[in-house]
Amino acid sequence: MERRKFLAGAAGVVGATAVGAPANATTKQPFGKPGKDFPKVCGDLGNTNHSDLSRINKRTVQKLGGAWHVNLEGGSTSQPQQSTAVVQDGVLYVQTTQQNVFAVDGRTGAIKWKTNLGSKTTNMRGVALGEGKVFSTSGSNIVYGLDQRTGAVVWQKALITADEGGSDSGCDPGNGQCGGLTGTLAGAVVYHDGLVYVGMQGSTGGARGRAYALTAATGEIAWTFWSAPGPGEFGHDTWAGDSWKTGGAVPWIHPAIDPELGLVYWTFSGPYPRTDGSSRAGDNLFANSIVALDAKTGRRRWHFQSVHHDIWDMDNVMAPVLIDLVVDRRHRKAVVYGSKVGMYYILDRRTGEAIHGMQEREVPQDVRQKTAPTQPFPGGEPFVPQEPRIDKATRPVPFYETGGLYTPHWDRPVIIFPGAGGGADWAHLSFNPYTGWIYVGYGLINSGYSNARDGRVNTSRPLGEYFAGGIAAVDPVTNKPVWTRDGEWSLAHGNGILTTAGRVMFQGGPDGLLHAMDDTDGDVLWSFQTGAGVHTSPISYEVAGEQYIAVLAGGNGLPYPDIPRGDHLWAFKLGGTVAPAATPVPPSKRNDVRAAPVTGTTVTIGRVWNATTGSPGATENLVAQNAMSPQHLAIPVGATVTFVNPAGNASAHAAVSFFDDEFDTGVLMPGTSYTHTFSTPGTYFYNDAIYPQNTGKIVVS
Repeated sequence: MERRKFLAGAAGVVGATAVGAPANATTKQPFGKPGKDFPKVCGDLGNTNHSDLSRINKRTVQKLGGAWHVNLEGGSTSQPQQSTAVVQDGVLYVQTTQQNVFAVDGRTGAIKWKTNLGSKTTNMRGVALGEGKVFSTSGSNIVYGLDQRTGAVVWQKALITADEGGSDSGCDPGNGQCGGLTGTLAGAVVYHDGLVYVGMQGSTGGARGRAYALTAATGEIAWTFWSAPGPGEFGHDTWAGDSWKTGGAVPWIHPAIDPELGLVYWTFSGPYPRTDGSSRAGDNLFANSIVALDAKTGRRRWHFQSVHHDIWDMDNVMAPVLIDLVVDRRHRKAVVYGSKVGMYYILDRRTGEAIHGMQEREVPQDVRQKTAPTQPFPGGEPFVPQEPRIDKATRPVPFYETGGLYTPHWDRPVIIFPGAGGGADWAHLSFNPYTGWIYVGYGLINSGYSNARDGRVNTSRPLGEYFAGGIAAVDPVTNKPVWTRDGEWSLAHGNGILTTAGRVMFQGGPDGLLHAMDDTDGDVLWSFQTGAGVHTSPISYEVAGEQYIAVLAGGNGLPYPDIPRGDHLWAFKLGGTVAPAATPVPPSKRNDVRAAPVTGTTVTIGRVWNATTGSPGATENLVAQNAMSPQHLAIPVGATVTFVNPAGNASAHAAVSFFDDEFDTGVLMPGTSYTHTFSTPGTYFYNDAIYPQNTGKIVVS
């Protein structure tokens, strides 16, 4: 068994341990161990998502039960929830999408105060605590400092407003640097040493990315970092023409901070347009990058770009994790970055050097997309496949072109994996100092990429494909997976993992179940139904000597549109007696056709259904996923359906069922048809063999 060392303290080696043996968990951590509190989203400044509480462990976890439960928004299921709670001195602080911030008694679940921050909803991912305040963003792009005892507003600061003007905003509308686009605030807020760190997410038009640091005492902007560099700034020459103005590259997940080095590590999304690189030649810094910034000034110290000139939405925007390791007998201060692409980039956090080496490999090219000639591949191994596989949920829908990582696309859709929602996406990962492994939830979800005709951009999950996912444990000393466990649900969209000193880890899923698992192999030890999809990170804290696990279960919109939603804030303790919630209807495991059912016996191919007239549209459509009329046909057993390519169409079409081989029309020229009799009940997905994104389903009952 390989031996390695984990540095749990800022100044030295805690101890040499074999795989699975505990390091000294009592030694001070360099990033502020949570202890009895959990004062920050992901636990500490290094985002390790680990608790050193151990009363709930492998021997006792079966006694875990509901300690209390509260519906924060009165039982509302109208909005998904992505906010991870934080805890200090026995009080939980959490946001809701409905723009309310709550303080909740961690022992009883009683609401101590509630503050509303407006009515413009947006994703809320967590507050920060510091200097007696609770720091929160709002859907109106305002940052708030609230009194931690009462919830009263101490200060508020508007950011990325419509004009984005003024000397403190970092943007002058007169010179066009704002691109006329604002974006919205996003990501959990982070507090450290007098500053509040806030990121943003883009608008549909490609808001120019920026990361902010605000003075915690007053809310004034301390600095702004523009992630699509302007004239005279480092990296500006990596954007063709004026494409930097609407380049995107937004930091929509919270950063990590190393107090000793004085650096904040922020990850930035892909460029805009997401799947069309034809107008933005160059590597497009700092899109798809992790950037180490001076925590006090915002000046760039170093950067690493994981995907050059991205055209796949492979942005690797996850909360980076800071860990100290010994690799090849050398002490390394590391940052773990990634990964939608299904592999980690483990870098020296002083310099950005790749700890396991980095190889620029030649990749497929498309001159129209101005693709980068090479892409970086880190030493080690990926923790998920990097191309579609027929033995997994990544089995591609037929007739699409398919390819591996970095396969380019143009007008015809190309399925690749990991897709825009595959790999690890933005699930908060955990570093466990006891095993020395990084744990992360992943999704097995393909994406179909194309630049659709008429200049429209298209990134879609092919209708009818299957969704699944799992959990991976990766050894950062080798950057190789120790184990992976495929499961029935994608676990890559906010499904954070908490590890604990009790050697039990916790994670929730889209079906509402919260699981406690053995950290050595992922075996499920305990489960509890929360009532809604869990797309936040579980946390652990202690009140009066009692350890609690808490989680907000509220559902999500991705990757399953039908994830059950709610407003359930739960806490659990040993001996808890609050019963589980009623089991909600779980999401569909296929990317379903959600059009309303229509009865009849005819399907018109290449036309979009007009629900108002109850008939096919008047013009041919070659790019819409719903270009089957009707898209959802309901028939009885024994019915005969006629598939028609109308004479008014200009193209040949062909409707073929998948993955069950029920029918195949063959190529139908305009003005021709095909009939098929359905004798077996079931749901039959089919698509156009010539324009495969055009997809429908027939339900036979």
